[in-house]
Amino acid sequence: MLPLEKVLRDPIHDYIYIKHQVILDLINTREFQRLRRIKQLGTTNYTFHSAEHSRFTHSVGVYEITRRICDLFARNYATKTPADGGWDDNERLVALCAALLHDVGHGAYSHTFEHIFETDHEEMTRTIITSEDTQINAVLKQVAPDFPKKVASVIAKTYQNPQVVQMISSQIDADRMDYLLRDSYFTGANYGTFDLTRILRVMRPSKNGIVFEYSGMHAVEDYIISRLQMYQQVYFHPVSRSMEVILGHLLKRAKDLYLAGKLPKDFAAELLRPFFEKDFTLADYLRLDDGILNTCFENWRTAKDPILSDLAQRFLDRQPLKSVRVTEKQAELLPKLASLVTNSGYDANYYTATNDSFNLPYALYDSKAKINLIQPNGDLEELSEVSPLVKAVTDKELGDERFFFPKQMLGTPKEQQDVFEPYYQEFLKHIKNDRLIS
Repeated sequence: MLPLEKVLRDPIHDYIYIKHQVILDLINTREFQRLRRIKQLGTTNYTFHSAEHSRFTHSVGVYEITRRICDLFARNYATKTPADGGWDDNERLVALCAALLHDVGHGAYSHTFEHIFETDHEEMTRTIITSEDTQINAVLKQVAPDFPKKVASVIAKTYQNPQVVQMISSQIDADRMDYLLRDSYFTGANYGTFDLTRILRVMRPSKNGIVFEYSGMHAVEDYIISRLQMYQQVYFHPVSRSMEVILGHLLKRAKDLYLAGKLPKDFAAELLRPFFEKDFTLADYLRLDDGILNTCFENWRTAKDPILSDLAQRFLDRQPLKSVRVTEKQAELLPKLASLVTNSGYDANYYTATNDSFNLPYALYDSKAKINLIQPNGDLEELSEVSPLVKAVTDKELGDERFFFPKQMLGTPKEQQDVFEPYYQEFLKHIKNDRLIS
């Protein structure tokens, strides 16, 4: 324990309390400090300009919520006999370390980078924790030689104590509760607010994980609906997704040019070469952050390849693609529209997309990953079985299918001439009120 607790001032939790030396040492490692340079919400700041917070701020927030849960459990539900379902406070340190480190493996621009270069941030997190080449591993080993593997097993959801796993990863966990409140605050949207204090108050450990007192059902319902609203209004925003599409296509174009031997041989090509060739080391991965990629993009702005240059400019200068909703019935029109885009002078491989690869539908409440409510007599009831509100959204998928295309396809002003105007007019025949029509 530290002789005197440290605090971090935080707009969401007021103070984040650090009482263990190992936590302070982990925060000061180079791998964790790298998270300051990775935005929590990727391209969302192109839509909500104040969404500039980082993976670092989120990670220490998840740690703080987990610390509060541990305090509550130790105070009110400490184990008295083996296997009684109570909380063993010997599990505190592994829970706190897993909470703090749960996102340490995120790459530059997070999910878009993962898609293009086929990486997995959870796998990278476990590698960073267990690799003897990292400062994080060295710090964790000071606790015990096998402690890094224990922390990694919590991330992998294989740790022997389900209470610890569910604190970090479940339908209602420290991770989700922090990012909803934090993202709501920094985007300026109020959709993600809910009563965190009440939810923590009604949490209880059990033999099979974590349950919630029946009297707290409405606070849990509020959390579920807040999550619904944040996904609909913030995470699924068409402009953010459009910028994500441009970012993905920009990296794809660079990769295609590299494999064809046409990418300029500069620092950008050298930094990304291991990923283009699918032969990267952990050190290669940890060198990249949002700032490094942005510098690559600035360099590509003046590239001789017109597509690479244009996509870099569109991303850096916030020139999003337009989009329309697509139903399964109208999906048959997409090849025709892509052809019209090509005929208008744009390579459809880099200037059109559907959102499938970037925004998979999100199950608001998964009936398989249950939230259990405990009655005063100890009986457990699954949330969707007793809450009509939650039942209405159980196993429902959020999001919509969108077709992205250059803004120029919407036509040119009447006072200007454009040789591609006939293609624009044909394209517009299939768009009405943000929807694709036959």
